[in-house]
Formats: sequence, C-alpha cells, structure tokens
Amino acid sequence: MNVIPGAWRRTAAGAGLLAADGTVAPTIFAEMSAAAARTGAINLGQGFPDEDGPSAVLEAARQAIADGVNQYPPGRGIPDLLAAISEHQLRFYGLEVDPATEVIVTAGATEALTASLLALIDGPDDEVVVFEPYYDSYAAAVALAGARLRTVPLRAPDFQPDLDELAAAVTDRTRIILVNDPHNPTGAVFGADVLTEVVRLAEQHDAIIITDEVYEHLAFHGPHTPIATLPGAAERTLTISSAGKTFSATGWKIGWVHGPAALITAVLTVKQYLTYVNGSPFQPAVAVGLRLDDAYFTGAASALARKHEILGDGLRAAGFTVHTPQGGYFTVADATALGGADAAAFCRALPERAGVVAIPLTAFVSEGRRGEYGGLVRFAACKRVEVLEEAASRLAALAG
Repeated sequence: MNVIPGAWRRTAAGAGLLAADGTVAPTIFAEMSAAAARTGAINLGQGFPDEDGPSAVLEAARQAIADGVNQYPPGRGIPDLLAAISEHQLRFYGLEVDPATEVIVTAGATEALTASLLALIDGPDDEVVVFEPYYDSYAAAVALAGARLRTVPLRAPDFQPDLDELAAAVTDRTRIILVNDPHNPTGAVFGADVLTEVVRLAEQHDAIIITDEVYEHLAFHGPHTPIATLPGAAERTLTISSAGKTFSATGWKIGWVHGPAALITAVLTVKQYLTYVNGSPFQPAVAVGLRLDDAYFTGAASALARKHEILGDGLRAAGFTVHTPQGGYFTVADATALGGADAAAFCRALPERAGVVAIPLTAFVSEGRRGEYGGLVRFAACKRVEVLEEAASRLAALAG
C-alpha cells in the first residue's frame, strides 16, 4: 500500500508537514531540538523550562505516589483538583464555576483544545477563526476535525489584530473563534477592544469562543482578563488552561477546560475516548499549586519578565530588532539585519553559526502568509538566567 488513506493526511497537511510526494516532515521543534543535541547548541527553540517549579507542588506529587494515588482517577478529574480550579477562577477572576458539571481535567491544554474542536465541529462547512501566527496544534486539530481554518493576521511590532479584518473573517459559517491570550508565539496580550469585538462577533454569528490561556499568570503589565468575564461571553465560552507553564511542569500534562455544562458534556464525550484519564498523582499536586499564595504567581511573572530583559538585551546587542513581549515564554526578534530575511534558513544555520537554537515564526503561519513573517525568529526565555546569559554571549558573535 503506497498511499495510506485516513484522517492523518489532512492532519499533517493542516500542520504544513505533508509534502507533495506524500512524505511527512518532522515538526520544526523536533528538527531544531535534534540540531541542538547534535551541535551542543543552547536550545531556545522549544518552550520548556530547565528548572523545576515550586517545591510544595513537587512534594505533593511525591506524597501522592507514596500514598498510592497511582490508578485511574475519576473521568472528570479528582474532586480536589476540580474544586481547586473552581476556587482559582473565582479568586483571580470572579468567575463562578461548578466543579461537578462545568470543568474537566485533560492531558494538558493540547488535549483540551483538540477534544473541544473534535466535539464541537460538525462538518466540512464549519470554519474556525484563529489569530495568525498560531500555535501549530491549532491547524492540525482543525484539519483533523474536518473544518476550515480562517486566519486573522497579527503584525509587528505590537501584534494586535486589525478589527476590520477580524470582523471580515467571522461569518455565519464560523463555528468557533479560537483565542490564545497571552499569545504564543508573539508574546502579545490582546487589548480590551479586541476581546470585546470577539464577543460581539460571536454573539452576532452564534459562534462558540474557545480560549487558550496557558500563559494567564505570565502577563507582565497587568492582570490577565479571561474573555469569559466579559458581558455575554460566559454562556458561549470554553476556557482552557494548564499547570505546565504556571508551575514549570510541562511534562506532567495536566490541563483543564471549563464552561457551560452542556458544552463541557460535549467535550467530555470526546475526551473520554482520547486519553480517558491521566496523571493521577500529579492532579492533587496541581491542586496544591493553584492554592499557593499570590506572591508565587506575581513572582513567577516578574522572574520571567526579567529573563526576557536579559534575552532581549543580548539579542539587541547581536543586531536583532526585538519586539518586546507582553507575556508568555517567547521573545520575537527580526533577524533581517543579520542576513536572516529567510528566517527558516537563518534558524537552520544558527546552531553552527552561533551555538543557539531558535524557531522561525514562519513555522506558525499558513503557507500563503509566510512572506509577511520572513525575518522573524522566536526565542524561548523560560531558561535559567545563566543559560540566557551564555546564549547572549554566543549570539554576540553575530554582531562581529
């Protein structure tokens, strides 16, 4: 069988990984991480921390394992974590969430997103509107679900959408508006006018809003605003987040989604046939994390903002034009002045040239728009300070 049929093909095509001859390329993350391992380069490509999160959270996981919390948890999640998520949303945002009917625990935010899209997309005429550049799993999951992706561009330097372009993208065919805020890969935090317009358009066209808020506690210039807090939004919004970024535990893959009970039931119906359940001993540990005092959350954001400053200073000294992020793990920089107008080629050469790995922003955009992002490169700041300082030192060679 030379051509293997199936939904995997449209998934690979949606992610931009399917070549004309039917072969499947590795993701840019796999390619660049392999380059880091091969060359000894500092890996600022993939978004995972290189130091552990709070000791109380880690100890709670160890204790849970020792206490025998090692079998299947309930399908919706352990009750204490469901309660902690509900408490967290009320504490930080004033959102009242019924832990019994309006929240489920998932295998990270990625499963929550995929299960939600698979559950709520109804056919090939449905459209999902996303902001572009977009986290790469969005296009893959939309394609797997059999819908069409519609994109609204975010342009440097502030990466805020044009509201007229947003309004033009949302139509009566729009089933879902997918919002990632704070935004990966650009580091943008959307203004109140953007969030308000998303809600207005969703109401006008009877669309569902799905939000990816994994960087909610890593906004640098003010508290995060969930769309679900806006008037008229809660009844049509699924809010997704996870423990990985907030507690530097990306490998635990504990995420969650909350929203109206009817929407959550739809998502659970699909989710239970994906992973079913996951991470028994990590769930009580995340509950501990969500109940940490405010100082932990503000400290985590401040520490990451400082790391972005160190990275940004190093990039500027090397000759990059830096677009300072408002939140999240990543700094975007323009490499055009360093001969990096083709960001993909620049990033593939960078490990040998400077001993640092980064990701081209073109990996996060559709083929037709790659020219608009040609010189932009994403660097991860979620590393130890000494690692960022060494990366800055290595990048300085580019200025010579």
